[in-house]
Amino acid sequence: MTTNAEYRAVYRQENIGPNYSGKAHFGFVMVFSLGGIGLCAWQLEAVSALQWMTVPLTFLYANLVEYAGHRWVMHRKVPGMGLIYLRHAGQHHRFFTDGDMALEGWSDCKVVLFPAVLMVFFFGLFAAPIGLLLAWLATPNVAWLFVATALAYYLNYELLHLAYHLPQESRLLQLPFLRRLRRLHHRHHDTSLMAHRNFNITYPIGDWLFRTRA
Repeated sequence: MTTNAEYRAVYRQENIGPNYSGKAHFGFVMVFSLGGIGLCAWQLEAVSALQWMTVPLTFLYANLVEYAGHRWVMHRKVPGMGLIYLRHAGQHHRFFTDGDMALEGWSDCKVVLFPAVLMVFFFGLFAAPIGLLLAWLATPNVAWLFVATALAYYLNYELLHLAYHLPQESRLLQLPFLRRLRRLHHRHHDTSLMAHRNFNITYPIGDWLFRTRA
C-alpha cells in the first residue's frame, strides 16, 4: 500500500509543475479578495443602518454555501462537477490525512488553496449574479455590501484553511479559537468521518444546523 509520503512525492511530481509558486498563488488570493473588497467599499454611498444588515445576512448565506458545497459537491459525485470532487476527496484528503496534516513547503499551497479558475467560477456563480439581482431589487449599496462580504468570507475561508494545515509548532496555532477550529477540521480528515461530519471549514454554523458536527 502506498504510504502518505510516497503519495505526496508522486502528487508533487505529477501535479505541481516547476513554474508553480505557492507564494504567487497566495498573493493572487489576497489581491483578488482585497482588491474586490476595496472596489466595493469605494462604491458605497451613505449606507443606512438597514442596509448594513446585508453584512450578517451575507455571512450566514456564505456559511451555508460553504457547507453545502463541501458536503454535496466536494464529497459527492455531482454530474458536471466531478473534477471538484476528484480534487478534494480524491487528492486533498489523500495528501492530508488526519495523521499527517501539515504543509511541507510553499508548493503544497496548491493542494489547499482554490485554483484561480475555481475562484472565478464560484464568484461568478454565487456572488456576481446575486449582487446584480440585489442592485435591481434593493439598492446598489446592498449589492456592493453583499459582494464585499462574500469576498471577505472567501478570504477568511482560505486563510483559515491554510492555517489548519500549518505545522504544529506554528505560532498562529497558539490562538485558542484557531486551535478549536483546527481540531474540527482535523476530525473531518479522519477517513471514517470525512464524508459525514464537520463540513464547515470556517465556523460550524451549518454543521450545527444540520447536526453534522463531530
